[in-house]
This record gives sequence, structure tokens and C-alpha cells, in this order.
Amino acid sequence: MNDATKALDVILSRRSIRSYENKPLNDTIFEHLLKAAMTAPSAHNQQPWEFVIIDERKLLDQIPEFHPYSKMLLGAPAAILVCGNKNYIKDEDLWPQDCAAATENILLAATALQLGSVWLGVYPKRDLMEGLSKLLNLPENIIPFSLVALGFPAKTKEPANRYDPSRVHKNKW
Repeated sequence: MNDATKALDVILSRRSIRSYENKPLNDTIFEHLLKAAMTAPSAHNQQPWEFVIIDERKLLDQIPEFHPYSKMLLGAPAAILVCGNKNYIKDEDLWPQDCAAATENILLAATALQLGSVWLGVYPKRDLMEGLSKLLNLPENIIPFSLVALGFPAKTKEPANRYDPSRVHKNKW
């Protein structure tokens, strides 16, 4: 399998995984995930992101108290909060796209490392942003964007074929 085929295999096999083994993630794994995140493209090369690794059980268990779609964190060994830093934002309209690209790179890197992951939306939901800001003591210039639950999958999911040629248009609608 060549590198291009390996890359496509990772992309096409990525699934949202919500149940995890009770096994911690090490610093090397986090470094790989965050290197991938920081390799994401960004508008005007603004790289507006900051990341918070969350692996304290007490913190992970508190998030579902205010984030209704985060119950999987009760069994996840870790999560990464992707944030925008207002001090680095050159284009107010485009930083969410930058942080979304960083989030997707975390998901793809997790798949490549045989980890399970799921993207939890945060921005622009004010209550979720405020809950995470308060819980994690984020400075005023930091905007929570997304949360990625992570862990070794308790079970595997088969890749889903979501390709739909009826949604593809060429040159015009």
C-alpha cells in the first residue's frame, strides 16, 4: 500500500467512536495529534488555534453536566478542546474554518493511530462556550470551538460508504 492509498484509507475509514477502553493516552499520542492539528491550513496563515488537553477524570465527568451531547466523555480517557485565540485572529469571519480544519486533522490523526474519536460541537453555542471557559479557566481571549473525545475504541465500526454521486455537480448546477 503506497502513501496515497494509506492516506485515503484513513480518510475513508474514519468513524465517530463513542465508547472507549479504560486505557490512558500518553504524551506521544497527544503530540502526534496536535502536530497534525497545527498542520491544518488557515486563512492568511493566521493559525488562530490553541488546544487544551483534558485527561483529568474529574473535568471530563463535569462536561456532560452542561454539554448535552457529551455523555461519551464519562468513559473517555481524554479529550482535546480546540480553541480560537482572539490575539491571532486576522480575519474574524474565517477563524472558525481554521479551527474546523485543525479539528478534522485531529480526527484523521486519531484514526491513523488506531484511536477512536468523536467531534463535539461547541462554537457558537454560548452556553457550551461559557461552560467550558469556566470549567477550564480559559482566558478572555480564548474562544472554545470544538471538543474531540478520544480513546482506544471499545469496539470497531466498519467504514461507511457515504459517497453520493447525485450530490456532485460539474461546472454548473
